[in-house]
Amino acid sequence: MSTTTDFIAELVRAANEVEKLSPHEVSRMLDRSVNTIRELRHELGIVPVPGKDALIYIRTVSAGATRVPNEEWHHGLLHAAEMIRDLHIVRDTGTKIRTSEIGP
Repeated sequence: MSTTTDFIAELVRAANEVEKLSPHEVSRMLDRSVNTIRELRHELGIVPVPGKDALIYIRTVSAGATRVPNEEWHHGLLHAAEMIRDLHIVRDTGTKIRTSEIGP
């Protein structure tokens, strides 16, 4: 397995065992996932739409890890794992992505 797939597995395991984690551990993993997602997006040329970036939720859970319920930790960790997995697949398959903003 690659480091990326190892990290995805680590996020999924953590999401399934949030009761064993501290807020600091959750925040650290979510912050690492945000950096990984940003790097993959940059590598793929994907520019997030301001105000509609899916990373907002992950960053919010990370920043509030001491205040949000464990259920939010679970969802944040899984969301991060899904995003990294999807971007990893896009990169590895050479899929080209075109983005355009759709009106309201």
